[in-house]
Amino acid sequence: MGADGDEGKEMPTEIRFAQLQELLADGDVELVEVLPAREYEEEHIPGAISIPLKSLGATSVSILDRHKPIVVYCWDDA
Repeated sequence: MGADGDEGKEMPTEIRFAQLQELLADGDVELVEVLPAREYEEEHIPGAISIPLKSLGATSVSILDRHKPIVVYCWDDA
C-alpha cells in the first residue's frame, strides 16, 4: 500500500471534450451521464450510459466495465 493509503486508486481528472471523443472512439472508457433521465432523453453524448445522479449506487453502476476508466458527465447551464 502506498504511503497515503490510496495505492491502486485513481483520482478524478478533468478532461476536455476532444480528449473524451478520442477515448470513446478507441473504446478506452465508460461514459456515464448523471443527468436526470428526461434531460438524457432530450440530448446526450453518443455512447453515454444514463445513470441519473439520484439513482447512483452500487446496483446502478454494476453494469459498468470496472476494467476501464469511468468518465462521469453532468451539464448544468446555471
